[in-house]
Amino acid sequence: MSAQGSTGNVIAAICSFFIPGLGQLVQGRVLSAIGWFVTACVAFVITWLLTLSLLPFGWFVVSVFSCINAAVYRRPLA
Repeated sequence: MSAQGSTGNVIAAICSFFIPGLGQLVQGRVLSAIGWFVTACVAFVITWLLTLSLLPFGWFVVSVFSCINAAVYRRPLA
């Protein structure tokens, strides 16, 4: 999982699309994974309250950004 578009990043992006933060967890970035998951939960609750539970789309929006974040991740050179 060292370069953009690698198989590992594609798998991580797919995981993050369904559960925000799961792809980051697969990549070994625990704090980032927790941050994305908490952000998705907060976004879900906010949009659920604002739309009176008609269309809580906050989770979907955050999952798309989480997916992109997992897909473009490059492991830092050390």
